[in-house]
Amino acid sequence: MSRKSFIESQGATCRNWNWSWSFINEKEKFIIFGAWDKNTEGSTALVLDEAWERNYAGRKNPAYPEAREHIRLVEEEGYSLKTFPIIYSDERKDENGIGPATIKGFVPELTSKLLKRVGGKWYASDGILSPQLPEEVEHPEKYIEGTSRIVSINAYERNAKARAACIKHYGATCIVCGFNFQAVYGQIGAGYIHVHHLVPLSEIKKQYELDPVRDLRPVCPNCHAIIHSTQPALTIEQLKGHLGRNENA
Repeated sequence: MSRKSFIESQGATCRNWNWSWSFINEKEKFIIFGAWDKNTEGSTALVLDEAWERNYAGRKNPAYPEAREHIRLVEEEGYSLKTFPIIYSDERKDENGIGPATIKGFVPELTSKLLKRVGGKWYASDGILSPQLPEEVEHPEKYIEGTSRIVSINAYERNAKARAACIKHYGATCIVCGFNFQAVYGQIGAGYIHVHHLVPLSEIKKQYELDPVRDLRPVCPNCHAIIHSTQPALTIEQLKGHLGRNENA
């Protein structure tokens, strides 16, 4: 089954079958977005980003205005949102990673989702956060300490010495919301805080030169969970902005 025949079987259509990102069923009032596997974490997928208004060559993406209008229909006109999985391929990218994304395949199954916006990004989610943060594992690999702090790690490892250095520099107060465990719980909460990797863990290879001051930040468990509730993960600045909008509402 082709993507077009699948979408049409759902009673939906689009402006252009070659470049449209999203699809609409006007009779039943729902919008369909493809959820790329590379932009999906658990049950949450990034379906639109303001940065996608222009392509890798700097030209305007013709699909963006249509997708943005479909997002508006969900946000303002009561349309529901559905997604289907898309498998990403970089076969058309050059050796520098420049080039268009390619659909390697897709799964012809629709899932109803909720839409949530964070800054200039829109996510399709079922409202359930991932139960485990990417840094947390039960059996981390061994690491090597030295003058340059070269650390051999996997994607889910935390370096205890680097964590301590981060907290020593920034303190044990959440850099996003300002929460401090000792201030609330007394001495039992002294020094307790999560440490977040600014460098996306998916980009960390076997050998990674870690700078605790440059690459790590202290965050409370709540903020840490929200940061990693999306794929790609939110930046600290994005989450601060979202928190600020709620406070001013």
